[in-house]
Amino acid sequence: MARKSYQDQLDELRSDVLYMSEVVIDRLRIALNAMEQKDRERARKVIEGDHEVNELYLDLEKDCVDLLALQQPVATDLRFIAATFKIITDLERIGDLAVNLADYTLEAERDMFPEVNIQSIGSTTLEMVDNAMIAYKEEDAEQCFAISERDGDLDEECRVASETVVRDLIEREIDAETAEEDIEMLMHEVSRLLLTIRDLERVGDHAVNVAARTLYMVENDDALIY
Repeated sequence: MARKSYQDQLDELRSDVLYMSEVVIDRLRIALNAMEQKDRERARKVIEGDHEVNELYLDLEKDCVDLLALQQPVATDLRFIAATFKIITDLERIGDLAVNLADYTLEAERDMFPEVNIQSIGSTTLEMVDNAMIAYKEEDAEQCFAISERDGDLDEECRVASETVVRDLIEREIDAETAEEDIEMLMHEVSRLLLTIRDLERVGDHAVNVAARTLYMVENDDALIY
């Protein structure tokens, strides 16, 4: 079998990264659906499938290292491989956050804060990750800036949601007659919900990271890297 050309290796790397992103986005979507539907079986599948994401990450990491060591790329190709190396790390971490969401679903006792729309926040993060990977695929610098700008809206949505939980907790009537079991359940649900909001906000941060590295890859512009 003929040895793959250098360009074929680069094309295959991009294709494999896009496949990894599809797997990760699907896991995140399933985790959010499981949380909404209180589907413990689907949540367990997300947790059990984390090894696949980890294996994809390790394989792609090796591909990046091999290309850097054996091909000694320069200029555009070097930026592509370096950016890709960072992007797969962000994708792996999004996969870990999807597992966290699945864990929270297994821990859920009841919906004590129905006014907090986790699915709306989740939908925003899904779109951000998906758009970031489209920008990577199409080398779309303009889309990178749009994703970064949208992160501000996500942060505000998460801030309002967190404040709603805390305000609701403060306003609840807890007195000497309140059962210890009820207090413990309330605090557990508060903690679970705040962690859910935090992790979704982190997914958005990773989407911005992907956009930042893509912008660097396409235009040698580090404006979004922080």
